[in-house]
Amino acid sequence: MIIEHALLPVRPGATADFEAAFAEARHIISAMPGFRGLSLSHCVERPGTYLLLVEWDRLSDHTEGFRGSPEYLRWKELLHHFYDPFPEVWHFDPVSSVPDPTARPGVTASTAQRQ
Repeated sequence: MIIEHALLPVRPGATADFEAAFAEARHIISAMPGFRGLSLSHCVERPGTYLLLVEWDRLSDHTEGFRGSPEYLRWKELLHHFYDPFPEVWHFDPVSSVPDPTARPGVTASTAQRQ
């Protein structure tokens, strides 16, 4: 599994519109082959900054599959005009994780996103 990490700096005054657009865009990315799950978090200390974490089976599922797909054009149309400056995206290979001890058995962050 690969984790895509992107800090998304959204233009001032556009956060509500960004979140509405992301609600539509998440259906695009979640339908892609190799997609496992995502989370979008709003930064407490920096209003207008979001952290996007996307889990992929393989790096190529993101860099070639998603970014090379016709659906990516719609993703860009929905979201890219909100960013200032344009975000950097990094990919990580997990080394260690600790599961949430309060989570229901069989429910992970990835499966919860799909419910």
